Amino acid sequence: MTQLRALSAIRLSVRTDETTSPGRQRATNSNEAARRGAVIVGEAEDLDVSATKTTPFDRPELGEWLRRPDDFDMIIWWRMDRAVRSMSDMAELGRWAKEHGKLLVFAEGPGGAPMDLDMRTVSPVSELIMTLLAFSAQMESTAIRERVTGAMAALRSQGRYAGGLVPFGYEKVPNPDGPGYKLAPDPEAVKTLTRIVKAVLDGESLSSIAYALNEAQVLVPRDYQAVKAGREPGGTRGGQHHARFRWTSGTLSKVLRTPALMGHRVHQGKTVRDRDGQPVLIGEPVLTREEFQVLQDAMDARTPQRDRVRKDTGALLLGVARCAGCGGNMYLSKRVGGQDYNCRATARGIRCPASAGMRADWLEQYVKEEFLARVGDFQMVKVITRKGYDPTPELREVEGELRALYADRDTRRSKTGRMIWEEEVAALERRAETLESTPRQEARTETVETGETYASFWTRHDTAGRRQLLIDAGARVTVTKGRSGGGTERLEGPDVGRLSFTVGAHADPYEAAMEAIIAEEEAATR
Repeated sequence: MTQLRALSAIRLSVRTDETTSPGRQRATNSNEAARRGAVIVGEAEDLDVSATKTTPFDRPELGEWLRRPDDFDMIIWWRMDRAVRSMSDMAELGRWAKEHGKLLVFAEGPGGAPMDLDMRTVSPVSELIMTLLAFSAQMESTAIRERVTGAMAALRSQGRYAGGLVPFGYEKVPNPDGPGYKLAPDPEAVKTLTRIVKAVLDGESLSSIAYALNEAQVLVPRDYQAVKAGREPGGTRGGQHHARFRWTSGTLSKVLRTPALMGHRVHQGKTVRDRDGQPVLIGEPVLTREEFQVLQDAMDARTPQRDRVRKDTGALLLGVARCAGCGGNMYLSKRVGGQDYNCRATARGIRCPASAGMRADWLEQYVKEEFLARVGDFQMVKVITRKGYDPTPELREVEGELRALYADRDTRRSKTGRMIWEEEVAALERRAETLESTPRQEARTETVETGETYASFWTRHDTAGRRQLLIDAGARVTVTKGRSGGGTERLEGPDVGRLSFTVGAHADPYEAAMEAIIAEEEAATR
C-alpha cells in the first residue's frame, strides 16, 4: 500500500493568539498524519492571514501548494476554521479537491473527533457534509464579527483601547478606571517624535532626517511595536525572517501627517467624530492642535528641491562658527594631517571678500574654553509654555467638512441615506456652534532652572549634544581672515584677536533681572 503524502496547513489571523498558536496546530497536524500512517511532505504556514478576507488560493504559502497538486495526496488542518470561513470558499476548495482527487482532513472536527472529506471518489455525502460545515463556519464568522463590532463600540464609548494598530507615539497601559487598557503617550516614541518635529521646524529635509534616524539605528514604527511586543524587528514573509525596515521620507510624512498625534481616533486618514462633532479621542495627545497645525504648515511649505539628503556631521561648531568676511557658516573639511573650519561662500554661489579658515582643534578648544568660562557655572534653564487655545484651526477644519457634506447632499437618494446625512451635518453644526462661542486663550511662558549647569551638561554629552547646547545658548564664534591669507594659522598671541565669541543673553537666567536693577539704580541717581 502506497504511503499517503500529507501537506500540513497552518493559519493564524493574529500572530499573538496563544490559544491557536502555530506550534499547537503543527503538533496536532503531525499527530493526525501519524495516526493515518501518512508522511508530511510539506507545510503551508500563513501567519497574520484572515480566512474571512482571503481564500485558500490567495494565501501566500497555501496558495503556492494548491498550484502544485501533484506534490501531495491530502491536506491536514487543525480545524475547519483554519481552512475557510465562508460557503463560497469551501465550495471552491471542494471543487479543487474533487478535480485533483484530494483528501481534506480536519484533525478536530465537530465534537473534537477527526473528520475527513474524501474527494478522491464521487461522494454526495462528503459534498453535503462539506456544505453544511461551511455554512456553520460562515455563520460563526458573522457572529464573531458582530460581537467584535459591538464590543469595540462599547470600549470606545468608555475611552478604552478597542484593539488594532497602536498609533506611533502611543502605548497600551492598564486602564486606571477599570478593566482593559487605554492608550497613553509612549515616552520613548515621543522622544523620537520630538526629535523629528524639531528637525522639521528647523528646516531639515525629510530625507536628511530619515538618514540621521537610520544612522542612529532608530526603529521605524512597525519595528518599534514589534520589539515592544517581544518580537524581532523586521517581518516574516513566506516563513522567512527579513531585516528591519528603514526610515524614508514617505514613512516620516505618514507619521507627521496623522491626526492621531492630537489624540484623535483615525479611520482612513481622517478624524473620527462623535454625534456632537467632537473628535473621538484615543488618549492624551502627543501634540496640541496648535503644535500640530504649525507642523502641518511647515510640511506644506516644503518643496521637492529642499528635500535632499544631507549626511549628519560630526562638526562641533556647525551653525556656531561664522566667517567675518561674508557672515556665512564655516564648515569642517579634511586635509592631510587634520581638519579645518573654512568659509564655503563659493558653494553658496557668492564670493567672500575675506575668506577665513582655522584649524579645527584650535577653534573648538577656544570655543569650549570661552563658553564654559562665561556660562559653565550657571544653571541651565528651560522655557515652559502654558498652552493657550485658539478655536480657529478646528473651526476651519469643521467648516471644510461641512462644505464637503453640503456638496454631497444630492447624492443621498434613499431615506436612510438622507437621515444619516442630516445626523452628520447636525453633529458638525453643533461642534461649529461650540467653537464659535469658545474664547481664545493666550499662551504664556515661564522660565525655570533645570538643576544642571552648562558645564555638567557639556561633560556628559557627545559632540552632537554639545553642538546643540551651543546653538540653543546662542553661542557664536566669528573668525576673521588671517594675516598670511586666511589659512590655518596657529591660534596664539595676536591671532586670538581674529576671533570674536558671544553667547546669547538667555544663557544667563539672571541677566535680565540684573539689567533691570542696574537701570533702576541709574535712574534713581540722576
